Order: sequence, then C-alpha cells, then structure tokens
Amino acid sequence: MILCDIGNTNFHFFIDDKEQMYSLDSTLPSLDGKVYYISVNEKATTKLKLFYKETIDLEPYINFDTSYSGMGLDRKMACLGVENAIIVDAGSAITVDIIKKGKHKGGFILPGLSSLKKVYPQISQKLSFAFNTKVNLDKIPLCTQDAISYGIIQSIIEPIKKISKKQEVIFTGGDGEFLSTFIKNSNYKRDLIFNNMRGIIDANNCIT
Repeated sequence: MILCDIGNTNFHFFIDDKEQMYSLDSTLPSLDGKVYYISVNEKATTKLKLFYKETIDLEPYINFDTSYSGMGLDRKMACLGVENAIIVDAGSAITVDIIKKGKHKGGFILPGLSSLKKVYPQISQKLSFAFNTKVNLDKIPLCTQDAISYGIIQSIIEPIKKISKKQEVIFTGGDGEFLSTFIKNSNYKRDLIFNNMRGIIDANNCIT
C-alpha cells in the first residue's frame, strides 16, 4: 500500500511500512500501484497526479465533526478515532487539538521548532547559537545559548501543559518525539496519520 501525506514543505510517503520524504520541488520516486493521499497543498497535489496514474484523495471519506472553522485536513486526520487526548502534530507548524469524550473542543497553532530557531539570529547575530536539546527546564539559564533554547522549548511546552492538565498528550510529526520528552503524561506516535489513513481505506472497500 502506498500512502502520501502532502504538507506545506514535503511529500511524506509511507510505502510497504517504510517512510520516505521528498521536498516539494524534488523528483518523486517511480511507484507502481494506487497512491492514497491527503493534501494541504494544491500545487503539490497537481504534481502528485502528474507523476502517478492512479491517485485517490481520502478527504471525501473523512468524517470528522467539529465547530472549528477552517480546520486543516491533516489536523482532522490526526484526531480521528481519539476519545480523550490532546493531539500535537509538531511539523513546520505545531498544531494542538483538544478531544474530550470523542468531541473536538478546539485548538491552537504555534510556530514550528525550526521557525523559532531562525528568529533569534534575525534579531541579532549575537543571538546566533546552536540549539541545546538537553537544556534543563527546571533551572533558570545562566548563558545565552541555554537562555535561547529554554525560551524556545518553554514557549511550545507551557501552553500544551496548561490545557492538558492530567489528560493524555499524543505527539506526532517530525519534532514530536523530542517535544514529548518534556511532558510526563505524553506518548509519541510517529505513524499516527498514516495509521488513520489506513483505517479509512480499510473501512471503505470501494476505494481499494
């Protein structure tokens, strides 16, 4: 089975249980078979359809009820089947969605880790430091490198902690595994979106 999650920066493929990533301007791999996809990028979707003979858009098969206006397809896909949890998709942007008793209660969007890292050198070259992934969040920093790293991580983690309380937090996305280490009541599900895509395909025999 060939799955593809098209984002704002990459084509993210899942082929025979293996992940492959391609930038939006790169040449896509030669593949045989149906390509099931979700997309938040119309231009990239057009490119996908030019490369492959048979593509199937899963969006019409997604049944997700929410009062949130303009919720992205990738966010809906990540939240499918969740009963009680905070869903955090940490990619180029970080989306945070609250699910209680099977209902979507809303959410918010934060800048992605890579975007936040770029901010400080733009303010001043004196703030151009390597990111310290092991900074101690329980201590106030005493050097600029740690001060920047602390500020970046806390700006992401604290809003999530505030809304989660004792509720489970499920992380996914490229930076999800790293960020999950800062929240006790959390776990990381690398293939959350792809697993939900497969669930939709299995539930709709007409598209296989």
